[in-house]
This record gives sequence, structure tokens and C-alpha cells, in this order.
Amino acid sequence: MLLIIFMVIIVYLIIRGLKHPEIPGFWGEYFGETISSTNVFTKIPAKKIPDKDAGNIVISAHLDSKSQSINTFWRVVLYKIWLYSVIILGGVYIFYLIIFFGNLNISFNITMYGAWISIILISFTNICLLFLNTHNKSPGALDNASGMAIVFELSSFFIINPLDNFNIWFCQFSAEELGTMGSRVFVNEYEKQFVKGRVFQINFDMVSCECHKNNRIEYFKSYGVGIHRLIAPLLSRYILLAAKRANLEVKGLHLSTGAHSDTVPFRIRKYDAIDITTGAASLYTHTVKDTPEKVDPKILLDTCNLFRETIKLIDNDYSILCDNQELKCDIV
Repeated sequence: MLLIIFMVIIVYLIIRGLKHPEIPGFWGEYFGETISSTNVFTKIPAKKIPDKDAGNIVISAHLDSKSQSINTFWRVVLYKIWLYSVIILGGVYIFYLIIFFGNLNISFNITMYGAWISIILISFTNICLLFLNTHNKSPGALDNASGMAIVFELSSFFIINPLDNFNIWFCQFSAEELGTMGSRVFVNEYEKQFVKGRVFQINFDMVSCECHKNNRIEYFKSYGVGIHRLIAPLLSRYILLAAKRANLEVKGLHLSTGAHSDTVPFRIRKYDAIDITTGAASLYTHTVKDTPEKVDPKILLDTCNLFRETIKLIDNDYSILCDNQELKCDIV
């Protein structure tokens, strides 16, 4: 019982700390080290309607990189093992209470085995994560020069061809690897210019992986354990429509534990935000193996073409999407 309560408290504190880590609080104010960084961004105003009436599209990537003793893929696996073990441990405890108070003729050995297996797995993942040292030895080609290149290329097109009905922001966020700090500070500062329901964010992070068979354009479609919750259904619809028109393949990914990327501060505010990625890249990111030859220029070019079309489709549908100056982002 005490272990369950302890795990619940730990999970609560982690979630609470991740919600607004950009706010220093007591510990951040008086302990630790403050690191300075800078976001790089520009805004291209809508061509045909006033700034205050226009929607906003944020095209983003992060400009920092890091290396760790465990690569992104195995780190996610450890998080999943920890999460599922905690869920199983809670289920085992509930089953134990049912047997105990229900006077059921079932051996308690079942719950004992289940509890010990869960505790061992939780302890194992905690020990592994304790040795998750962070350095900056990664060349950062996949994570995230690939995303930065796409943002630069799209900006070079839309600076000449601005949208009619949407302001479009091109952002290279800093300190993503330190808790998505750059995007959090950006949203805190500029959200007064954003009307909830009238802003889209498309974030590029770890795009392509030339040395892997699943070298393709992917996006985070849904998340959750058991129940699949759609992340950005309206944006997903436009991406798939654009892919069909451009004759390009794009695959939606499901994340049981979600993803901690620069879309987080946008989704917290209920903005329609989506991550564009390549899952296979996680085998090499946050390591010294994240090198330029693993980036596929063709996939980057296809991604640029796909999202140039996606953005234009959204812009063309401004009058359909808008009702009393609010985008119907929940319509699929």
C-alpha cells in the first residue's frame, strides 16, 4: 500500500513539474544553474486580411542537440516498461483487495508473483534511468538539423508566396532538449496574438533515416494506453489530403506514452499541434551516431512539398473553417 502511494506521489510530482518547467519556482530560483539561450523566428503576415483577423500557422523545429548514455529508442522502451509495470502493480493490488475482502478461494501467490515481477521491473528501469548521463557529443544531424532544414526551406518559399488568410511563423526553438523551454517561453510571450481554435502548429523533429527500411515521413497521430486519443484530427486530415494530392506516403504513429516535444506548450493551451518525424531515427538520436549521412535529402524534399501543399490547403479553406472567427478544430 505504501509503495502504491509513493509511486502515485512520484508520478504526480513529475507531471506537475513537466507542465510548466519554464517557471523556476522555489528550487529553480535558489538552486541549480541558469543557462541562457535564444529562439530564432520570423513572422510573415497574411496578405489579404488584417493581422488581428488572420489565423496563425506556426512552423517549427528545435535548434539544439544533446547526447545521452541511452539512445532515444531504448529510453522510450524503459519509460514504457516503467509505466506498464506501475499499472500492473496497481491492478495486482486491486486484485489482492478483491480476493481478501471477497473471501475468494484464490491463492495469494498469484498477486505475490505479479507484485514482485512489477517491483523488479520498476526497480530495473529506475536504476537504468539513474545512469542516463547527458552530454553534447551528438552531431545532431537527425535531431534536429533535419527539422531545421525543412523550416528554412519552407520559409524561403512562403516569404515570396505569403498566405492570403493566415499569418505564418517560422521558428527555430532553443532549449528543446532542456524541457522544451524555448517553445514554452515563445508561447508565453506571444499567445496574446493567438486566438484559441485559430492557430495550427506543425513541428519537425528527427525527419528521415536513410539507413533504415522505415525511412519515410511519419506523424504522431494518437496517444494513450488502451484508448487511442487523436492528437490533432483536423491537421491530420489536411496532411492526408495533401499527401494524396502530391502522391506521397505518410504514416501515422501511435504513442502509448505520448511525446515530449515542442508541441507540448501549444497542446496545453488546446491549440491544434502535430509532430512530423521518422520513428526509426530514434535508434541513432542522442548519440554520437547521429551523423549527416543518415539524413535522406529526398525525404526532406518530399516533406517540404507535402507541407507546402498542406499549408496552402488550410489557407484556401479559411472561410470554411471559420465560423464567428473560430476554427472548428474538433471537426474530423
